[in-house]
Amino acid sequence: MKKILFPAILMVITISFAGCKKWSGEHRDIYSYTPPAANPVSDKAPLSCSGSGTSVVSVKGTMLTGKTYSVEAGCDLVINPLDTLLMQPGVTLNMGAGSSIIALGTLVSNGSKDRPNFITVAGVTKIDAPGTVTAKSDPAFAGKWKGIIGGPSCNLMVLRWTHVEFAGGTEGDATAKLAGSGTGNQYSILFANYKGNFIMEDSWLYGGVDDPIRISSGKVAIFRNTFEKNGVSGGDCLNLKGGSTGTLAYNFFIGTATNGQKASNKGQAVGAPQTNIVMYNNTFISGGYRQVQSGRGGSINFEEGAAGMYYNNVAVNCKYGYRVVGSPIADVAHLSYGNNFQYADSLFVANQFYPTGYITQPQTTDIPSITTSAKYLPAGYTPGSVYDGTDVVQKNNPMFINFPLPATGHPLAQYNALNGYNFRLQASSPLIGKGNTTIKPLILVPLDPVYGLSEATPPGADLGCYQINGVGNQH
Repeated sequence: MKKILFPAILMVITISFAGCKKWSGEHRDIYSYTPPAANPVSDKAPLSCSGSGTSVVSVKGTMLTGKTYSVEAGCDLVINPLDTLLMQPGVTLNMGAGSSIIALGTLVSNGSKDRPNFITVAGVTKIDAPGTVTAKSDPAFAGKWKGIIGGPSCNLMVLRWTHVEFAGGTEGDATAKLAGSGTGNQYSILFANYKGNFIMEDSWLYGGVDDPIRISSGKVAIFRNTFEKNGVSGGDCLNLKGGSTGTLAYNFFIGTATNGQKASNKGQAVGAPQTNIVMYNNTFISGGYRQVQSGRGGSINFEEGAAGMYYNNVAVNCKYGYRVVGSPIADVAHLSYGNNFQYADSLFVANQFYPTGYITQPQTTDIPSITTSAKYLPAGYTPGSVYDGTDVVQKNNPMFINFPLPATGHPLAQYNALNGYNFRLQASSPLIGKGNTTIKPLILVPLDPVYGLSEATPPGADLGCYQINGVGNQH
């Protein structure tokens, strides 16, 4: 196990917010210019750019609990740099074809467990039973609207108890110029300010075309979310690039096109920090099967100068295991990992627990054990070498409450949505008590029940995103 060279105790910045009137605290320099959300947004008519001569409709203020709002087709809903849009719990925002949300100021979708928010498309039916439709005919992958774009001046984006659905339409020239993003992107969510804060907790991201979430740079806290049907034939579900720092924990992924979580320092902006991402207690199911390129992962990937750690994760029937890339090489001197679990129905999957051609180092805390047999990681095994995984096929069933293992009746690629399955643990699961609870999250975002991260759940004693004591992912 490699030594972690970044500090063990990491700074937590707390922002206080009093009476919806005035910011105070350590990061006042960032937030002082942004007025608090006020001024109810009317739901009497669609938010429309018709007659303006542009695709832009500006919005600020508060979307009220219980209200349903809509955005006209082809319109870019823009939050200007000095403005805030706050969505109270229980808001539905229906997006028109080709529409987008461009956050140049502050966007806070503050749903709750009892009253989640929806940013979606009206009238679209989900088709989630395995084998029902192909990706080409599934509305989840159709890009019914563009997505949410956090531009280079977006200092704060919060998605809490919020469903983001059916996004991934292609950005055109006008949208790309306005948002400071690249033309032709098909990301469901894009964030691009290394000084800004992207917070997503207890939310759902359903569908998508390319990377469902691309963090070009930014401080991130992504906790306890659920990701289904992400990416058509490629795209990493959480793709964090140069200048991204923070923590990804207790997230659940099923049926991602490529990796669930990827960290890379590629594209580091001048002045931005090195990519440094802490990942723990995440669960990955049947990832990687829609990726058309060979050797691409289905769970976790560190590459190209990225530092960080990954512990306590669970990967079940993912096409490729946890991957540390040797060219361009991850920052292996500042990368540590262990206590990670994998399960395979087939020899093909078991033979890629440590992906061939990469530099992932087996750890003594991994399950299955690296000493399982003379076949599985034989004496003299070197990272990236071919090995025989016969002796670990269908071993160490994680014992989910309700999910077929071995998978029967459908190819692994067709298990790409929750569809009523329950991935919580039975009392006799081999995942219980195997976690490393000494590692520390990297929390650089504000802590606040509305305008920040409400809870930085620490590492759990059980592997994966569901803990036997009920802590962790709440979906």
